[in-house]
Amino acid sequence: MESREVLPELYPEIQPYDTGFLKVSDIHTIYYEQSGNASGNPVIYLHGGPGGLTSGYDRRYFDPQSYRIILMDQRGCGKSVPLAELKENTIWTLIEDMESLRKHLRIENWVLFGGSWGAVLSLTYAVEYPDHVKALILRGIFTFRREEIIWTLQEGTSIFFPDLFEDFVKPIPEVERRNLPNAYYRRLTGNDEEVKLRCARAWSKWLLSTSSLLADDEVIAFAEDDNFSTVYARISCHFSINDGWFKNPNHILDNLERIRHIPCVIVQGRYDVLAPIQRAWDLHKRWPEAELHIVPNAGHGAREEGIKEKLVAAADKFRNL
Repeated sequence: MESREVLPELYPEIQPYDTGFLKVSDIHTIYYEQSGNASGNPVIYLHGGPGGLTSGYDRRYFDPQSYRIILMDQRGCGKSVPLAELKENTIWTLIEDMESLRKHLRIENWVLFGGSWGAVLSLTYAVEYPDHVKALILRGIFTFRREEIIWTLQEGTSIFFPDLFEDFVKPIPEVERRNLPNAYYRRLTGNDEEVKLRCARAWSKWLLSTSSLLADDEVIAFAEDDNFSTVYARISCHFSINDGWFKNPNHILDNLERIRHIPCVIVQGRYDVLAPIQRAWDLHKRWPEAELHIVPNAGHGAREEGIKEKLVAAADKFRNL
């Protein structure tokens, strides 16, 4: 149902009390941090992408008096090393990284908080390790089915942003445009650094420009950061052409019985054109115990008015679990 009640604001900025790196394979070492109450209710924030990163802003959804707030940069992202690395970088290795981090931090169970790709990770981890999940807070539902990837990167979102889509396809010769993810992947993993960077910027700008109901210039500016755009484009394209490494495209939906007992809040923008509301609705119909909150004047972005307040309210709801 749509709701217009007064909602809580983001919490003030805080600094981490602990930062560290955890070696999770012969290749990868992931960055993590902890803030808030060291004895509080553990929550892990799972960033989007694939290929995004965490920031201090992400701590602000949680009451620092109640929560032990954990942020993690996924393989190849943010402060994790090596940057933009694609080897041994799949959803299954990321799930095991989460589990390794949980054990490293000596946490029995925790709240999962993730939007878009972070929602995919949250749901997949919960299906694999339901006994270690207290609750889920999800936003902008995406389950990485092939039709969802095609909608975002080939034909779907494009009908709402034909002008921006024209810029997106520009680096790709017309003869290769019937499969844009594959065409981009060849260039993003190729040896021509100039072409790689041009494609990274175009890929990143497309996804960032279409993520909010109204354009967020601060977010879109990330596409002009060569370091960010290269990481974001390479890793998100890498996951897209491999369908996230799900053997069963309906893996999440087909395994919901394993997690239906876990409290869950879903926050979805009515006008999300990257992850249209039908996906959140389908998930809710299969999981009626989960609360679905439709924000009437928002798109996909976590920082949009209405969405961010609903996310804070959901975190407040679970802070004393």
